[in-house]
Amino acid sequence: MFQCRSPIDGHVVYEGVYHSDDEVGEALQLARMGQLVWQQTSLEDRMEKLKTATDYLFDHREEIGLEITNQMGRPVKYCPGELAGVKERSERMLALAPTSLADVTPEPIDGFERKIERVPLGVVAVLAPWNYPFLTSVNAIIPALVAGNAVVLKHSEQTPLVALRYKQAFEAAGLPEGVFQHLFLSHEGAAKLVADARVDYVAFTGSVAGGHAITQAASKKFMGVGLELGGKDPAYVRGDADVADAAINIADGAFFNSGQSCCGIERAYVARGLFETFVADVVAEAKKLVVGNPRLQETTLGPLASAKGADFVRRQINDAIEQGATAHMPVDESWGSTYLTPQVLTNVTHDMNIMTEETFGPVVGIMVVDDDAQATTLMNDSQYGLTASIWTKDVTAARSIGEQLQTGTVFLNRCDYLDPSLAWTGVKNSGRGCTLSTVGYEHLTRPKSFHFKLT
Repeated sequence: MFQCRSPIDGHVVYEGVYHSDDEVGEALQLARMGQLVWQQTSLEDRMEKLKTATDYLFDHREEIGLEITNQMGRPVKYCPGELAGVKERSERMLALAPTSLADVTPEPIDGFERKIERVPLGVVAVLAPWNYPFLTSVNAIIPALVAGNAVVLKHSEQTPLVALRYKQAFEAAGLPEGVFQHLFLSHEGAAKLVADARVDYVAFTGSVAGGHAITQAASKKFMGVGLELGGKDPAYVRGDADVADAAINIADGAFFNSGQSCCGIERAYVARGLFETFVADVVAEAKKLVVGNPRLQETTLGPLASAKGADFVRRQINDAIEQGATAHMPVDESWGSTYLTPQVLTNVTHDMNIMTEETFGPVVGIMVVDDDAQATTLMNDSQYGLTASIWTKDVTAARSIGEQLQTGTVFLNRCDYLDPSLAWTGVKNSGRGCTLSTVGYEHLTRPKSFHFKLT
């Protein structure tokens, strides 16, 4: 048995039973059979059914939004927007599918027919997290399905209702039996799923430790594994930046969803001349946040998903203060509570884990820098590399800095956003592989060459 307890008040949102080894085997066998049928379905029909499924989720966004709130604590005023994001990403990936999945035809040679087909891998296992339970999972689910794969979803125990909603959506769309299934699994069960010979690809979003566990479980197979792992994403506010705009957006990137975002801003480097103004503006934004019951429309900062996660953030903050950091907001000492107030820290250094280890909470550390070179060095001084943002009016300078940054995505004058037309990828301990964009399809298909001599 497992329980999903709401971080709002501890009530049981859902109680379920882990699937047994036999049930997992049956699901995988069904997936392999269903995939053969699905692969022979025309791309147009696959696209139509998947659009119907995502429309179903969008049409039920208000009730699903409340479910997200109850499961992981994000304020209800923001949760329906996640389903709007699902619709945006799905529609974009469907629009890219005909080109991305089209045959590649080399230059003609008399007497020969040659082409490269992009064929599905088979059964794709998607292991999804709770922080953005639909947005993180849809990145792999929809492209995998439209490419002709079957999908087996293992969602987080914190957000089990998401798996059930996907099931409803795909049933409403009329997908063939076995093409989409979900499994409730323990960590041990998930490792067995990854290792199973009937799984052809794994898309995992989670911690670095989880990424190592997935890699280990897959090590006896020649199988691709996509890993979206941790982040410690930096922002650099250059001396010519619009400081007010940068502060508003960086504060939102740091505090939205209680800081529980893979690509949220966790550290900022600010030109000396703008430092005091920027810090004051970010503190002002933090003070505007309303911490409380996320079921209320006026709440803008709900609880973290677990008391354990909140206490981890409290320890990071306290450790930094003991090492000399300055706290600009009241220090939260409500140990054992899922509710955590936002924090802004200055006088921080890279000797503090608040500037080097992923926090996943509503806190940002801010350092002063003297030039682009110093900022670039500090931004790259990390085991992670998911996104980085540059705030400047000088596009040429931003391009030069961006080329030097060790990261998957470089933003200019924005942050904490996924454009589905661009590759979503990380470097270093932020993972490997890619979702979204035309490039994402390359990880969910394999090339198959046809070389026919006709005469």
